[in-house]
Amino acid sequence: MKAGIVGLPNVGKSTLFNCLSNAKAQSANFPFCTIEPNIGVVNVPDPRLLKLEELVNPERVLPATVEIVDIAGLVKGASKGEGLGNQFLGNIRETDAILHVLRCFDNDNIVHVDGSVDPIRDKETIDIELQLKDLETVEKKLDKVKRAAKTGNKDAQREEATLLLIKEGLEAGKSVRAIEITEDDRKEFVHPLQFITDKPVLYVCNVDESAAATGNAYVEKVKEAVKDEHAEVLVLAVGTEADIAELEDYDERQMFLADIGLDEPGAAKLIRAAYKLLNQQTYFTAGVKEVRAWTVPIGATAPQAAGVIHTDFEKGFIRAEVMSYQDYVTYGSEAKVKEAGKMGIEGKEYIVKDGDIMHFRFNV
Repeated sequence: MKAGIVGLPNVGKSTLFNCLSNAKAQSANFPFCTIEPNIGVVNVPDPRLLKLEELVNPERVLPATVEIVDIAGLVKGASKGEGLGNQFLGNIRETDAILHVLRCFDNDNIVHVDGSVDPIRDKETIDIELQLKDLETVEKKLDKVKRAAKTGNKDAQREEATLLLIKEGLEAGKSVRAIEITEDDRKEFVHPLQFITDKPVLYVCNVDESAAATGNAYVEKVKEAVKDEHAEVLVLAVGTEADIAELEDYDERQMFLADIGLDEPGAAKLIRAAYKLLNQQTYFTAGVKEVRAWTVPIGATAPQAAGVIHTDFEKGFIRAEVMSYQDYVTYGSEAKVKEAGKMGIEGKEYIVKDGDIMHFRFNV
């Protein structure tokens, strides 16, 4: 699963990417610094893993990961190929969720592509380009569907009605994710078209150090602007976070964070938010060889969770032995969880919960 970092040129995307992934994407004070998208595999911070490591003392610990993609900055006219428009739109279509970085700080030394700081205008610039691209997609599809609808095909008529709703919404400046459509119609007619503005979005307000803990007036404007969008807003002092990430010493990093009023790096919150945005959750396997966090979609069944380890586990699934993380910590070991009668034996219909500790029995 991939989350793509997007925004206008020069708003801090590559600095954020470097901070999240410890990769070193080039970041500089001029537009179109990023041409090819950079991809980083980022560990999902999870304090539960540290506790399990303490209790199990395994040979190794493997966290869950998420892919973060740093995509070239977009400008007005991208939907018509301006700047790196076509490439940008192609890159973003391949991601599963969007981290939209908005500049919410004043600094005369960092140029703004439009000459002044206005996160709402910046957001609208990108929204319009993405919506125009989606409008192209829906119009092409409508041409085909209308012909089938005219013959009296009921499914085609339903699809036509849904696509017309989307077309009207996009023309009114709404993103697909904010248009009211029934869940069935969305699943059947909308998701297959992979609309860019249907992807879940997290707005990252890039502030200066003084606003890292509290936000500022720009952030409040962003929150107001997106309140009907089914979107999250996160405040991050990207430049400061990058400085903190450079520090080798853990205690020094914690002191730096405390000085700006934070109890953990904002980057850690962002990675967890991206994970949630991608509709993912974690279950664990815990043994002396390895304690590991595994990623599954929310709503996954026990056999699907087993299949993440190996397809044979899913094919030959017999049952899952399941403990909750909380019970494991309370009783201190797997044996004591069993003694207390807290180990569940679950079949194929079991829906995995975040934090489950699981063993699978299978036969191939």
